[in-house]
Parts: sequence; structure tokens; C-alpha cells
Amino acid sequence: MRPSRRQFVQGSMAATLAAAFPTNIHASLATDGFIEFTAGPTKKKLFREDGTDSQLWTYNKSSPGPEIRVKRGERVKVRLINQLEEPTSIHWHGVRIANAMDGVSGLTQDGVLPGETFEYDFTVPDAGTYWYHAHNKSWNQVARGLYGALIVEEDEQVFDRDHDLTLVIDDWRLDREGALDIASMGSLMDWSHGGRLGNWLTVNGKPTPGFELRSGEAYRLRLINASNARTLEIDPNRFGALVLGYDGQPLKEPEKISGSRMLIGSGQRVDLLVIPKSGDNFSIEELSPDQPFAFANFTIIEGADNGSADIRLVSNNIPDPDYANTRDFRLHMIGGAMSNGGEIVYKGKKLQGEDFRTTRQVWAFNGVANLADEPFFSIARNETIIIETFNDTSFMHAMHLHGHHFRIIDSGDGVTNHNAPWMDTYMIKPAQTTRIAFVADNPGKWLLHCHMLEHAAAGMTTWINVA
Repeated sequence: MRPSRRQFVQGSMAATLAAAFPTNIHASLATDGFIEFTAGPTKKKLFREDGTDSQLWTYNKSSPGPEIRVKRGERVKVRLINQLEEPTSIHWHGVRIANAMDGVSGLTQDGVLPGETFEYDFTVPDAGTYWYHAHNKSWNQVARGLYGALIVEEDEQVFDRDHDLTLVIDDWRLDREGALDIASMGSLMDWSHGGRLGNWLTVNGKPTPGFELRSGEAYRLRLINASNARTLEIDPNRFGALVLGYDGQPLKEPEKISGSRMLIGSGQRVDLLVIPKSGDNFSIEELSPDQPFAFANFTIIEGADNGSADIRLVSNNIPDPDYANTRDFRLHMIGGAMSNGGEIVYKGKKLQGEDFRTTRQVWAFNGVANLADEPFFSIARNETIIIETFNDTSFMHAMHLHGHHFRIIDSGDGVTNHNAPWMDTYMIKPAQTTRIAFVADNPGKWLLHCHMLEHAAAGMTTWINVA
């Protein structure tokens, strides 16, 4: 039968301590220095070790795929070998790299056909927590397991390898046999509502793994939300954690969150600082259901008691906006179930009646569904851009801008903050207006889309052109 929340909790209690880094599989280099990633089908048990196999798509037979860990300024060379039944590509989420390496099928490159290869070769400019994932039919390929972590370490070591933990969190939809529910992929109900939501959480490919931490020692927990559409709700205050950074970009100093909820949208990352006390075992819990449940457990053993919260991470070199000279643009989000209405044009045609079912385009930006021939806007390099987004839909969205980081200068509460944290993905609630600001210093064609992947497939995708 379909896994229930009770089974999830029971499985959590029965789980033994897993290795701290079950996905730290470093793919071997080819003779020319490339890491080879083979995208192909793999059978894996998601629910229980004695359960039914799931038919996944993975990199090098693992989901998450091999963790790539380099230092800021180093070169990453990956050869993608496509053994899938459809074209694919790899997007390096949050990394400010050359446009030709961004990995967006249909915009920055052609999809890599079955049996063919593509070589990604770029330098990572920023230290932080990033990830990679398929970017052709992402709603299908990411849901099947095509993603992994890309960790860029600081120039000088802040946390050693034993104190720097990556947690790639995914939300799977399993069928009654406990296997990945492939039959429900592409459901128009999901596309027009909240996206594909699952009923089973894994961390680094395992349900409720356990980690051992040493008391009194400082740890960095890198949380990556790889879910298609689920927004995670956690409370770092429950286990005494401070925030080190968002979406790969460090804060000036560790901060305590205000309130009792932190939202981590699809594609977002957050780095937490934890200095556990002796005997204070803890769990990270998902708080959005009626009853919170733990998705990662931490056992505290005796340590050296030498950890300090006085940690200062060096900021990355992101140019500050020039607020006295800005180019302002407005993005009006419409569509979806329980919509407020509005005309939607797709490929030059106004959609009506059955068109929405046949085209599967049910969302739009400024009245246009999906990747139009013309960009949302074109600007000169190094201009300061402000995008004002109004969510005129009944659902929350996770908006992601490729190739740049921005500051959320206004969340619709009338308060302007020119020193807000740098991010690459922002959450926007129904009826909310949000303003982001950034310097368009990276030339090329850059995607701007909802990272709830079904929403993107169903129309919430546009692009900007930086000359």
C-alpha cells in the first residue's frame, strides 16, 4: 500500500545511523581531466530495503549524483554521457558562469540527444552551496533523480571535511507498492495547482538518515531542497542553529531567524551553523503537515568542546546595485487553478477552452506562457535592474533567476532593505508584490522561471538578455 506518514515515522525510528556522506561519490576522472557523468536508468529502493524497486534516472547510478567539491576559482570539467531515452542537459544552479555553460536546453544549448555527449567546462567564481540538475523536461527528469550537490569551498578552510555536511533533501511520490509513481508524472492537476508533491522524504537518497556530531564542535549543515515543488518548513531555533548563508551566499555573521518558520523553496539552499551540546540529540523536522515529522536525526557524542559561533565567512565578489540609476521592469504572474483570470497567449495564439488542456499551458508572465521568442527585457551589461513581481495567482511560487544573485529589497510590506541577503531564488505568496535588485553583469540569455518545475513547464518561464 501507499506509504503513510505513520510508516514514515516508524521507518525513522527504526533507521540505523547512516554514513554522514552517503552521496559523496567522487566520479573518476577521464584521461583528459573530465569527470564523466552518465545519465541513465537505475533501479533503486526508496521506501524500504526489502521493498519494491523504483525506476529512477540517475547520474552514475546514484541519486543524488556524485558530489562535486572544489575551491573557489577552480575549474570544473564534466562530460555528460546521455544513456536516457530522451534529450537532457545539466544546469549548474546558482553558479555565475559563462552563459554557454548554463545548461538550459532550448536557450543556451541544444538538448544532448540519447547516445551523445556534451562537455561542461567552467570556473566557479563564488564559494557556497550549489547544486546541479537536469534542465530538459525538468519536471520529469529531476523527479526521477537527476540532480546532485556542487560544493565550492572557501579559499581558506573554515570547516574541515568532518564538520561540513551536505543534506540533499527530496520529496518523492510513491505508489501503493512503495515505488516511484511514474504513472502520475505530467498530471495536469499537478501542473495547474501546487506542482508535484510527494509522500516520502529522503536525505542524500535515504529515508531519515542518522548523523553523529561531536558536542561542543562547530558544524556547517548545507541544506539543498531538490524537490520538484515542495516548500520545506523548518525551525532552526528548535536545535539552536544559526544561519550562515542563503543560496550559496554568506551572511556577514551568523544570524538567528526571527519567528518559528523558515521556508526553503524548491531549488533553494540554506547553510546552518550548529554547535551541539552534550546529550542534546536533535532532529530536523518538516513542520508544514498537521504533525511535524523528522527527516534527519542527529546523535551527539562527546567532543572537544572547542567550537565557536564567532565565524565570519568571506563575501563573494557580487556587485552592489546602483539604486540611483535603475532600469525597472514589472512581472505579472497569472493563471493556474482558482485563477483570477487574465488572457494567456502561447506561441502567438490566445488560449481558450480546450486549448489549455491540449497545450498544457495554464500559467503566464505578463500574459505570455512559456519561453517566448522575445525576451522579457534586453539591457546593457552592468546596468542595475529592479524586477517587481506581482503574484496574481492562488499559489505560492519559487522564482529563480539564472546567472545572477539579487537582493530582495521589498517584500510588499512597505519596508525597503538595500542590504538584504543575496539570493538566486525567492518565494512569493498569493497577492504578494516583491521587488528584487541586481547588477546585470553576466552577458547572455538568462532564464527567469518558477522553480516549482510543473509551473515552469506549464508556462511560468521567460528570459532576459544581457548584451
